Amino acid sequence: MKKYIQITAGRGPVECARAVTLVARELLKVIPMLQLADCEPHNQEGGCFMSMTFATDEVFPQSIVKDWQGTILWRSTKNPYRPTHKRCNWFVGISFFDEVKLPQIEESDIVYEACRSGGKGGQNVNKVETAVRATHIPTGLSVKCSDERSQLQNKALARERLLLKLHQQSEKAVAECQSRQWSNHDNLERGNPVKKFSGPL
Repeated sequence: MKKYIQITAGRGPVECARAVTLVARELLKVIPMLQLADCEPHNQEGGCFMSMTFATDEVFPQSIVKDWQGTILWRSTKNPYRPTHKRCNWFVGISFFDEVKLPQIEESDIVYEACRSGGKGGQNVNKVETAVRATHIPTGLSVKCSDERSQLQNKALARERLLLKLHQQSEKAVAECQSRQWSNHDNLERGNPVKKFSGPL
């Protein structure tokens, strides 16, 4: 069973999105076997992510979960995005969860469509429909997977990523609530981070 770690900026500003990237680097030092499963880049700034989700087949030690799950504070010593901005404390959230299992999602609600991969890869890529698009009909969420040469493997990956997106959608309300708490109750949250880092953004 796969294990996931999601780092999110909630609805925070670009500094929080940058903090997601920086905290991810620190996390990978502790758990180097993590693989990036999904991410949501910031829509304006490169190197910044509103969320990053990592996956592994390994079981996380409870000590790591205890040390990392919750609110993480990044105290900026240099802010290239808003150099004159007085605020230096930026918060992100980290959550651990197991392989996505959503019993309310029926397999019949997911439609799979074979399609051409496109892009680079020679004539074979364009002629053979090995890519797979998975669509969840009730929500309209859709993902396309062309990572593997086998259509069957791409179907399995597309299903996994679609379920992951459905899980993230259900968690969005929680993330938005946390974001409002960080924005409206900064003084209250300041003493609650499970971890603190300091450095330039």
